[in-house]
Amino acid sequence: MVTSDGDTGKSSEAEPEQAKVDLYALTDIPDDDIKWRDLSDRQRVKWVITAIPKPVLLIGLLYLFICSLDALSAAFQLLGGKAAGEALSNNEVLQNPVAGLMIGVLVTVLVQSSSTSTSIVVSMVSAEILQVKPAIPIIMGANIGTTVTNTIVALGQTADRNQFRRAFAAATVHDMFNWLCVFVLLPLEVISGYLFEISNAIIQTLPSTENNGTGDNPQFLKALTKPLTSKIVSLDSSAIKRIAKGEGAANLSIIKKGDHLFSDTTWSDAAVGALLLAASLLVLCTCLVLIVKLLHAILKGKIARLIRKLFNAEFDGCMAFLSGLVAIIVGAGLTILVQSSSIFTSAITPLVGVGVIHIDRMYPLTLGANIGTTGTSILAALASSGNFYESFKLALCHLFFNLTGVFLFYVIYPLRKLPINAAKYMGNVIAEYRWFAIAYLILLYFLLPGLIFAISLAGPEYLMAFGIPALVLIVLITVINVLQSKLPKVLPSKLRTWNFLPEWLRSLAPYDRFVVRVGKMFVCKCGNSNIEDNKDSLPEEQSTNSYYLNVDSFQNKAFRPDEIKGIQITSDTKL
Repeated sequence: MVTSDGDTGKSSEAEPEQAKVDLYALTDIPDDDIKWRDLSDRQRVKWVITAIPKPVLLIGLLYLFICSLDALSAAFQLLGGKAAGEALSNNEVLQNPVAGLMIGVLVTVLVQSSSTSTSIVVSMVSAEILQVKPAIPIIMGANIGTTVTNTIVALGQTADRNQFRRAFAAATVHDMFNWLCVFVLLPLEVISGYLFEISNAIIQTLPSTENNGTGDNPQFLKALTKPLTSKIVSLDSSAIKRIAKGEGAANLSIIKKGDHLFSDTTWSDAAVGALLLAASLLVLCTCLVLIVKLLHAILKGKIARLIRKLFNAEFDGCMAFLSGLVAIIVGAGLTILVQSSSIFTSAITPLVGVGVIHIDRMYPLTLGANIGTTGTSILAALASSGNFYESFKLALCHLFFNLTGVFLFYVIYPLRKLPINAAKYMGNVIAEYRWFAIAYLILLYFLLPGLIFAISLAGPEYLMAFGIPALVLIVLITVINVLQSKLPKVLPSKLRTWNFLPEWLRSLAPYDRFVVRVGKMFVCKCGNSNIEDNKDSLPEEQSTNSYYLNVDSFQNKAFRPDEIKGIQITSDTKL
């Protein structure tokens, strides 16, 4: 969508005024604390009774939230694990780097875990089924696919427009960083093979041995969640690996036998996965809503100021640059601890939404999570019983890919703002058109990777014929957008706005009108039948007002009474 004005595609004269307002700034916390000595005995007892259960309840909700993420991953593995295994088993297709990248995205989205997809790829390299070079784009794709979880989590804050803006921007900053890294580093790797050469040089320094494999990967957070999640369903992840290696039948069930809810079920894996998906999303959304409400109740006054200061602390003077580096180290350490970048970023996304963490601080924490998640592939390589050197080489490629991305889009300061500004742009778009959040998920994680994968299968010439013009167009639109906002006078008068294009090419407004129209049609049907049933029991004015409010509930924009002044909407009105 080629629009230069934030999110709506409208040419607004008030834009300079709006630019002065930082929509992502942390809100002020009023200093209205009542000191302990000023409280009466009854107030003190009441404070203690209400304060103590809140942290306990928050920990319990966080535990259920993480368990629901684990169950969500299991549901996606049941629904798409076999398809993911079959996709990874096609060695000929994987020789195409773009196809490998898209397979990495789709597989990780299907199994809802970059840890699972990278472990599968590492084990395939260890078993010498897949070479290191074609496996590198798959690992890059896994980095992109893993971001879908915290984007789904951000949808839990749609009720409040400003919270949703911040939360969605916080979720998509991970997307933007990973996509930018791939756009730059995948062509560089295809041309120069620098990731492979650096990792190979390190491997050459290691002492020769036949088998450096260790035991199973250590479990940290999963050791706490497993007692609950293992009672719901237990999956045989090695079955997906066997399918990927061509050792298992595609109709093989990946549900383990044992002491869990679906142990002796006669349902298919897909049916169990669908049920588990619905249940886990329900629990996840419920936990998220309750966590946000509880955070609002807890993060008040002095406590809120203290936690906000802790999360957003900056070093003074010439040491200020260390603040972000410390955040990267903290993000990497916590991700290694929980063994999942999805869980870590999903846990802090609501904190950005409620205004505890600024998106500028979320960014280095996310970069740290990207580095920390490489620990999974390193552990998988260390646990391999086959060709240790090849699997460890791939794990090092994963590590250096993320380190290079951090260097490009964080250490090089002018490029640091690119992912953040792109994420803020998406946050503004989603705040204006909330339905686009679902479209964004479907487009970015399913349709676009699937389309590019399909084109890449047709042959490199078709991919280049489609990809090169598309990339040139994207770069051109981006440059013109920047010039329109920064240096409009250097552009021809016609290019200073996108108004010369049809509205459907420069704005989401036509699509928004369609969505609202469909919503109104649906509400009209429900509202008409409702009013017909109750028209004898309700006063005429009350009936009309309640019907209007039902229609307005589908509007994305704020309710403005001046826009409908003088308009009478009744049950007979056709919209």
